[in-house]
Amino acid sequence: MDIKIEKKYEEWLHNVPSENDLYIELTAMKNNSTLIEDAFYKDLSFGTAGLRGVIGAGTNRMNIFTVAKTSQGIANYINKNFESEHRKMAISYDSRIKSKDFAKTAAAVFAANGIKVYIYSSLMPVPCLSFAVRYLGCASGVMITASHNPAKYNGYKVYDKYGCQIGEETASAIFDEIEKTDAFKDVKTGNFEEFLQNGMVNYIDDKVYDAFIYEVKRQSVLSDEDFVDKNVSILYTPLNGTGLHPVLRALKESGYTNITVVAEQSQPDGNFPTCPYPNPEIREAMALGIEYAGKNDADILIATDPDCDRVGIAVKDKTGGYRLLTGNETGILLFDFICRMRIKNGTMPQNPVAVKTIVSTGLVEKIAAKYGVKIVNVLTGFKYIGEQIFLLEEKGEEASYIFGFEESYGYLTGTYVRDKDAVNASFLICEMFAYYKSSGLSLIERLNEIYSEFGYRLDVLKSYTFEGVEGFSQMQKLMACLRNGINCIGDAKVMKSLDYSLGLENLPKADVLKFFLSNGAEVIIRPSGTEPKIKAYISVNAKIKEDAENIKEKVIVALDDLIK
Repeated sequence: MDIKIEKKYEEWLHNVPSENDLYIELTAMKNNSTLIEDAFYKDLSFGTAGLRGVIGAGTNRMNIFTVAKTSQGIANYINKNFESEHRKMAISYDSRIKSKDFAKTAAAVFAANGIKVYIYSSLMPVPCLSFAVRYLGCASGVMITASHNPAKYNGYKVYDKYGCQIGEETASAIFDEIEKTDAFKDVKTGNFEEFLQNGMVNYIDDKVYDAFIYEVKRQSVLSDEDFVDKNVSILYTPLNGTGLHPVLRALKESGYTNITVVAEQSQPDGNFPTCPYPNPEIREAMALGIEYAGKNDADILIATDPDCDRVGIAVKDKTGGYRLLTGNETGILLFDFICRMRIKNGTMPQNPVAVKTIVSTGLVEKIAAKYGVKIVNVLTGFKYIGEQIFLLEEKGEEASYIFGFEESYGYLTGTYVRDKDAVNASFLICEMFAYYKSSGLSLIERLNEIYSEFGYRLDVLKSYTFEGVEGFSQMQKLMACLRNGINCIGDAKVMKSLDYSLGLENLPKADVLKFFLSNGAEVIIRPSGTEPKIKAYISVNAKIKEDAENIKEKVIVALDDLIK
């Protein structure tokens, strides 16, 4: 075993109190070099997505020591860059294992460093954290969550004063502070309850949550003249996360009361017993909801992930079964609906702007041209969409923003938060569904109308997992190999390639490659920023679905051979 890894392990064994559950885990791995290496071969990576990793003992794990060290680094950054009256921090957390403990750990570190903390008294979604940062005038915000990852993960998202996840420059400055911090010697902390008593930690007032719900409902694109039957049968699941109360409140206060909740997935539970991978992108996570929908004859199934920033839906098809819509399909439908209704009701701004990530469907560009909307393409990550809202705000053009989305089931129609908002999206999806149903049209039928008008577009994601030390190295080698140039993917020639690490299309440099193939397909390949995965985004334009499916299948087989 590497001497540096062994030294780190011994340091933790010496400094972690014996009564701490992490100490038991450390002693259990004492004679297992593989476990020690995986837990200590690197520090948990910190970047614009914050931290994310497996819960457990070690520098490459989510635990109270890695959380405290990161919080100390952020505290140092805030104290160096903000005047004392602006040194305020908002904190929220989701239902994951140890989320509340990590939130309290972070709060105690910030308070000990003279930063006033505002923390939700119970779990709240990502958008509520983003909203609180702006509402309370905080220098920063922290959300304890691993979003849609499996139960063994937790994470730590960091937000700037605008309520947007931090950018490259801020992340780099915070990383420098974290690197200078020793987890056992340099962290200032104290007792959470004592900080509550002396006012350095405060629970966020209910009026903040009320104001958030008010803003969500303000995103309606319907007018008083629009006929909508709000008695549609809605089946909802928060996937054991944070969405239950805000989603139900926004819907019920807007007149949608015929709602059934999946009982087994209604309450917070970080073990996610009925959906081990609580990601609405994954069919297995939606399985129980679809079963419930069938039993209750629901019109639509809506599922939000644990931190309620992503939403997936399923709707009835002609056979009486339920079809899951992809993130791109829902994005297409929402964008088209928002444009149609805003123009119909006279609420479209003079120079409307929508923002999407480069890996999201290009069909939106054609729809935008019809409605006179400018599309801004950004790198993967909703922080880049939030950044575009800020840039519009700086120019006094904030009202021009009408929609932002990414193919990974993230949407936002307003500027009141600067991250994807599944409360907002769930509300608008129900509004859209009810409007079309009242007109005798299903979402699938409307989607097919859009395809008939603009041409069929198939967008799919294929992920490849690379676990552990060896997997991390394999991912780096794979991207380097692809970057050196490939002539074909299967029997399709590479006609053109783009390397975004060079800084293309006025975008920041990114570890992303795009290939244009002779069969008409486009393939984007990038390593995930939050999981040990290589992601391949495949897009195919065709006159009919069958042709697109055939091309897609050939590309996937070729990618499997190339990557595996």
